[in-house]
Amino acid sequence: MEDEFLERAEQALRKSEERFRRAVEYAPYAILMTNEAGRIEMVNAQAERLFGYDRSELLGQQVEVLVPQPLRVGHSAMRAGFFHEPQSRPMGAGRDLFGLRKDGGTFPVEIGLNPIETEEGMVVLAAVIDISDRKREEERIRDALKEKDLLLGEIHHRVKNNLQIIHSLLSLQTASVRDEVALGMLRESQNRVLSMALIHRTLYQSNDFAKVDFATFLDSLVPTLIGSYGIDSSRFAVSVDADDARLPINAAVPCGLIVNELISNTLKHGFPQGRGGKIDIRLANGKDGGAVLSVSDDGVGLPDNLDIDNSTTLGLQLVTLLADQIGGKLTIRRRDPTRFEIHFPMET
Repeated sequence: MEDEFLERAEQALRKSEERFRRAVEYAPYAILMTNEAGRIEMVNAQAERLFGYDRSELLGQQVEVLVPQPLRVGHSAMRAGFFHEPQSRPMGAGRDLFGLRKDGGTFPVEIGLNPIETEEGMVVLAAVIDISDRKREEERIRDALKEKDLLLGEIHHRVKNNLQIIHSLLSLQTASVRDEVALGMLRESQNRVLSMALIHRTLYQSNDFAKVDFATFLDSLVPTLIGSYGIDSSRFAVSVDADDARLPINAAVPCGLIVNELISNTLKHGFPQGRGGKIDIRLANGKDGGAVLSVSDDGVGLPDNLDIDNSTTLGLQLVTLLADQIGGKLTIRRRDPTRFEIHFPMET
């Protein structure tokens, strides 16, 4: 009875070993088994095809024969480290690994290591996958992204140039206009065009075409606006607080135009008779991942009889429309200080 039991156990073991050999032999990736000394004890058919060797040429050889020469340094030490703490894991995590074919060609690989306890001692089963196709695809994607960045940069550069041309044409037009009202409208149109041009210039000069460095944009816009009205900049203490604020392009352009309108309105009406004061521009993180843009000043404030919701002035109409465009909520304080504040979502 005992003999019969042992025989069945041996048959089961042989079947299990046969299934294991078949699973290894017909695996879709290369498999090698090496002992603690680094000698190859088993290879499968895919390993023969991948490395270009016959099985008989690999059995008994040091596994380093399949490793490019520059990567062989320290390979035995790493192998010893694995056998010291054997556990299933990828080989060389974070490093680029390469295999060496019989013909001297190299190719990128990923290797998974699995320790197996045998009667002769611990061995390691290494599964080797050729990732050449993946690397080529990654390189293609990198090249495509680089080409996309170059194209986006060129687009922003050309848009900026075209807007500057429009700005220059409007400037030429002002030379022949004598009507003060028409002249003021042309100047305001110039400033709006300039605001959009500065945003595209900021994008072009940055390494991120998806988001605008709004602090850099404001640093360029505010002095230019003050200069466009022929105002002595020493009359104003301008504070810009937008450090590390980066807006997606679909929010940056409306916000830039909003700041343009509000600063222009402040310069024209907020400080009459040559008086000076403070102007504060802030862009900060709001609730729920949104942002808050505010423009305030300590000027004379908004008239009590001004119906903000039904204003006939183009500037205030634009501010309201642009706030709606970015899904923002506009709140206004009339004086002490005068403040326009917009809470809007930061959609990308």
